Amino acid sequence: MTSPDGMNWTSQRSASQAEWTSVVYGNGIFVAVANGGMDDNRVMTSPNGIDWTMQESPPEEDNWNSVTFGMEKFVAIGVNTEEGETAMTSPNGMNWTLATATPLGAWSSVTYGNGTFVAVDLFSTSGNKVMTSPNGISWTTHASPIAGWFSVAYGMDLFVAVAYLGVGTNLVMTSPNGMNWTIHQSATIAAWTSVTYAEAEQIFVAVAGGGVGTNLVMTSPNGMNWTIQESAAAAQWVSVTYGNGTLVAVSLDGKVMTSQSS
Repeated sequence: MTSPDGMNWTSQRSASQAEWTSVVYGNGIFVAVANGGMDDNRVMTSPNGIDWTMQESPPEEDNWNSVTFGMEKFVAIGVNTEEGETAMTSPNGMNWTLATATPLGAWSSVTYGNGTFVAVDLFSTSGNKVMTSPNGISWTTHASPIAGWFSVAYGMDLFVAVAYLGVGTNLVMTSPNGMNWTIHQSATIAAWTSVTYAEAEQIFVAVAGGGVGTNLVMTSPNGMNWTIQESAAAAQWVSVTYGNGTLVAVSLDGKVMTSQSS
């Protein structure tokens, strides 16, 4: 679905029936990846968000969870439960190349900032739940606080990750470089599913897929100190993004909520 303002939405046809998990915009094109579907291809592209075209993706892997854009390339990551590749890159969203052997893990989210791609892991039981890459091809794991990290974003020269599950409110971690991480307290215990950075407002915003009542949004001016905010409804909020002065969050049950700059 597409919207010119985050409030009025139009349903659009995807290129294929698939479990589309992530979409990003870069270099004049939208790119979406999927974690399952009716055929072997797990990528589609669009010049406008309305008209979508299926693209061939590497047949060896089909569980793609997240895609980002940086260094004039698209980078997607996914689940790697045995030795193999779980990252792929593309200069245009259409021609994809598998990265070299990447670390095992259920890599749930990837972002780009300050010359580095950073991905976080949801289910690994080890302390190496972060991997970084200078180019999207060669990846290195790093020690991190143990939690189910679901989403990572970059802003204010800082990487910020939020967790879907963990111990108490130890559900946020930050890093200046993607390699050295510090744990922080979230505003409340909740299943935090997505975090983004609103550049004009200079604030981080996270949403949750589960929690108490409508306490499903939290904000931070620095990624470290968080304040709870009421969501527009009690729903399983799964993703939040920012653009053109508006924050937009979507839920599993088809709800959308927005917040605009004052």
